Amino acid sequence: MRPSTFSIVAHDPDEPAWGVAVASKFLAAGAVVSWARAGAGAVATQSLAKVSFGPDGLALMANGASAESALETLLAADAQRAHRQVGMVDARGGSAAFTGEDCYGWAGHKTGQGFACQGNILTGPDVLEAMAAAFLSASGELADRLVTALQAGEDAGGDRRGKQSAGVLVARPDGGYGGDNDRYLDLRVDDHPDPVRELRRLVNIHHVFFGMPRAEDRLPITEDIARELQSWLLKQGYLRRETTGVWDDASKQAFWALVGAENLEERWRLDRDPDWIDRVALDYLRERFR
Repeated sequence: MRPSTFSIVAHDPDEPAWGVAVASKFLAAGAVVSWARAGAGAVATQSLAKVSFGPDGLALMANGASAESALETLLAADAQRAHRQVGMVDARGGSAAFTGEDCYGWAGHKTGQGFACQGNILTGPDVLEAMAAAFLSASGELADRLVTALQAGEDAGGDRRGKQSAGVLVARPDGGYGGDNDRYLDLRVDDHPDPVRELRRLVNIHHVFFGMPRAEDRLPITEDIARELQSWLLKQGYLRRETTGVWDDASKQAFWALVGAENLEERWRLDRDPDWIDRVALDYLRERFR
């Protein structure tokens, strides 16, 4: 990968999560650059990207190596290290980065506790400064903060050749769909005139369908809410009787079918608090069916 690229790798100990976000004038950059594993770390490999740095770096860190020592090991065996650019964070949030002397300018990196920003063929060092500052001041979960950093880098000048793709990858223990893998979020915009903004839109949609309901968003299904839900169920053909406002077993079974069709099963489950509804799910359904 020679075309210009800027990326950030980071760790959030509170989630806990490890992730990578990247933007580039390169088709499907996220498929090449981004690597993360829960409990191990995250790797971004770019410039003349050596894809094996991703899985090999994660394996080293999974076995207890720090980001710095894992990076040293990878580079020591690489005859073309002068062309490489790499950023890494380890299981504990230690960071390391490398920019080879033959990377196309402007090229460089910036590290801090829990993150590393790196880029090549950029408009200047302000891109990385903006990314780091935005990441450190951003709110939300790790995916939000990573994309905020990308947007700040782009707003500061970004890739001097233009825009094409962006991606964000976040790994959490048991964070994937169904809870049996660590791939919490893996979104890519492979070819788009405004890829970072499109990536933000996808992250926001991901929060609706796959975000975990928060305690403060739990609403009891009152008679008024039950009537509202039943009216949608009736119109969509899931319920074959008039609305009553009684949230009975027939209503719950019908609503479970609707939830499955709308891919909201992470937000409401028949076998888990069926007399409550998540505010995010309710707002989505109101926009969808009113």
